[in-house]
Amino acid sequence: MTERESFDYIVVGAGSAGCVLAARLTEDRDVTVLLLEAGGEDDADEIRVPAAFPALFKTKWDWNYETVEQKHMDGRKSYWPRMRALGGCSSMNAMIYIRGNRADFDTWRDAHGATGWGYDDVLPYFVKAEGNTRADGPLHGADGPLRVEDCRYTHELSRAWVDAAVAAGFKPTDDFNGSDQDGVGVYQVTCRRGRRWSTADAYLRPALTRPNLVVRTGAHTTRVLLDGPRATGVEYLRHGETRTVRAEREVLLSGGAINSPQLLMLSGIGPAEHLREVGVEVAVALPGVGANLHDHPAAPVIWTTRGTSDLVDFATPGRLLQWQAAGRGPLTSNIGEAGGFLRTDAVLDAPDIQFIVAPTMFYDNGVHEPVGRGFTSAAIHIAPRSRGALRLASADPRWRPLIDPAYYADPSDLDTMVAGCRTLQEIAANSPLRRFLAEPFLPAATDTDLADHIRRYSQTLYHPVGTCSMGTDDNAVVDPALRVHGVDNLRVVDASVMPMIPRGNTNAPTIMVAEKAADLIKQG
Repeated sequence: MTERESFDYIVVGAGSAGCVLAARLTEDRDVTVLLLEAGGEDDADEIRVPAAFPALFKTKWDWNYETVEQKHMDGRKSYWPRMRALGGCSSMNAMIYIRGNRADFDTWRDAHGATGWGYDDVLPYFVKAEGNTRADGPLHGADGPLRVEDCRYTHELSRAWVDAAVAAGFKPTDDFNGSDQDGVGVYQVTCRRGRRWSTADAYLRPALTRPNLVVRTGAHTTRVLLDGPRATGVEYLRHGETRTVRAEREVLLSGGAINSPQLLMLSGIGPAEHLREVGVEVAVALPGVGANLHDHPAAPVIWTTRGTSDLVDFATPGRLLQWQAAGRGPLTSNIGEAGGFLRTDAVLDAPDIQFIVAPTMFYDNGVHEPVGRGFTSAAIHIAPRSRGALRLASADPRWRPLIDPAYYADPSDLDTMVAGCRTLQEIAANSPLRRFLAEPFLPAATDTDLADHIRRYSQTLYHPVGTCSMGTDDNAVVDPALRVHGVDNLRVVDASVMPMIPRGNTNAPTIMVAEKAADLIKQG
């Protein structure tokens, strides 16, 4: 059977945003959509089991990126896992459902020229997407495709941490996505009856029976095809062959903060001097492509434990059978079960630190086997000032790009992280948590020790954004309708368009961006 060579829309990337776009656009049965995914089907057993997501790291499911050497992290390279399958990172993440703070989206609008993206503008799209089993009212949705529920298992260490944080003066909360983000509590997760609920589950699968949607996996898009200043289609590799397909209306890039800017630059859209350096002919000079790269750095504060269990204890055939039969038990844990939000300075208009805690040892992305039972608490800088860039290593699309988030290039970021880690140590001194904690696994006593510790052990929280930033200034890549400046019929729809990183996990905001983008595209 000959594959169709022309579609109304081509969506590149079947991740958190691409699955949403494909589903929403094909609601119009007169519209045809081709969804291209470089990876394969999301059929790994580890995808469904919430507690198993670290087992996907450094496997065939992973793009397996790493940064360049980080000057302010002792010259280390940082490993960046990114999912290579349907659902994208929603099939690999820790499933924590956080939208961000009102201040984030109002800043997009007011400081970056992203008209129509203030909090009151985007809230309806969060609500539209959300199918929350508990929270309701004007700030939540109960009927959306993205299932959000309370985790079916919470370890006693996670609950003890919340109680200890309350004893230390934090406000308890059961809704980080309500009117006030501040406080501590147990996170809600994007799961359905104890199983991961990715955007492939929530959006794509219900749309697969539509005759106007075609999905091709194993299709690595290598170039956007241009006719002058107009995008006309894409070129991609599949089964060892180079293929082309035409877009009658628009090409929509949803590859994420790494792959979308990489693809733009491979297509000749980006900073002219850099493109010439790597041998790419400049089609549209757009200096902001790949710039403004930033991420949430996370630093672990870990203890060995006593008188309690570890999540690793439950990696048994019996517990797997329990999960398979009923979606219950410890394997429904998302590992990062609880946490909260902190303002390290009372004058701040929103939190700048997030906490995530896990009833096991988790550092360096969890690739190290625990040496014993442990408890991990992590401080995450959710309002970093440091900015880096992504650049091509080669004009060959099979080469990984050069990723430089420039962690801690702004010294204030390190100061904020020291304050966050120090607060974690203070929380740990409170009952009922302290009775479970034996010894610090990675000791750091003074502020100088903590700064050294942070430089040595910081890792990504898997939230890169900003490389195709939305706005109206000279460095913006897309306008508030997500159209690429200087190119007709080409939009970017993913986390790369976020001009400033949201305060919290980025999956829910990415889905919101795609929900809003679908309406913008339908409006023309």
